[in-house]
Amino acid sequence: MTDRPTGGEFGDGDPVVRDKRRIDPETGDVREPADQAPAGVPDDVSSLTGPSAQEALLTEALSERTADLQRLQAEYVNYKRRVDRDREASRELVIGTVLTELLGILDDVGRAREAGELEGAFKAVSESLERVTEKLGLVKFGEPGDAFDPRIHEALLHNYSDEVDGPTATMVMQPGYRHGERILRAARVAVSEPTEKLPEAPAESTADDEQAADKSE
Repeated sequence: MTDRPTGGEFGDGDPVVRDKRRIDPETGDVREPADQAPAGVPDDVSSLTGPSAQEALLTEALSERTADLQRLQAEYVNYKRRVDRDREASRELVIGTVLTELLGILDDVGRAREAGELEGAFKAVSESLERVTEKLGLVKFGEPGDAFDPRIHEALLHNYSDEVDGPTATMVMQPGYRHGERILRAARVAVSEPTEKLPEAPAESTADDEQAADKSE
């Protein structure tokens, strides 16, 4: 004779009755579960059956999908920010390249203006060109009296003067241009330094003086 199992998940033994009532029928107090799961999601969903299990599974799935959506949204925002930054950098680079090619024409316009030859239709076209380049962000710099800055100035001439307190661009031979933070061309200038910075002449040696005196005799 084969013994029947006395219990189990699918056994034919005596049924096991679990009292899951929150209210104790004898004392009327609220029972506290030993291991309380997080709100809405039990620790072990497989231990539930019926509608409670379905609700727990749906809650858990909803939490996972919500986390996935939040992660995808954050990745999309970061991606869009990078694309916008790269697009703006490319745009600035292209504009700067085009403006650099126009600097020679602007130099010709400036020389014609200084010579008094900027008249008629040529004057209208030149002024229109200057307005367009300014609208695109081209900035002209370099004025006599500016403090010399090797980052934006290129010194073509150098001299000393009593009228300056430090290295100064006293003459601008060609203006500089920048677009945003990018220097398209440095201003080419003549630089003057204070006279007290003149290098001292080397003192003649005594031997040289004696040799000169011997030659004179």
